[in-house]
Amino acid sequence: MNASEPVAVNILDREFLIACTPEERPGLFDAARHLDTKMREMRGNARSAGLDRIAILAALQISHELLNARQRESTESAQLAEKLQALNAKLERAFATSLQ
Repeated sequence: MNASEPVAVNILDREFLIACTPEERPGLFDAARHLDTKMREMRGNARSAGLDRIAILAALQISHELLNARQRESTESAQLAEKLQALNAKLERAFATSLQ
C-alpha cells in the first residue's frame, strides 16, 4: 500500500493540501476541477454570496447530479434485467420446443 502524500489543489484561487496516494491523485484532481467549476458557476450566478454559501450551493448541485445519475442507473439496470428475463424466457421456450 502506498503512503499518502500531500497534494495541492486549487479551488476558487485558494490552495488546499490534501493527503492522497499516488493512485488517488488523478481522481482528486478531477474532483477538484469539477468542484472549482461548480463553485465558479455558483459565484457567477449569485449577486453577493460568501464563500460558505457558494460552497453549499455547489455541494447541493453536485449532490443533486449524483442522485439523479444513480436513479437513472438504477432505472436502466431494472429495465435491462427485465429485457434479459424476457430474452431468457424466449430462449428457454425455443430450446424446449426444439427438444420435442
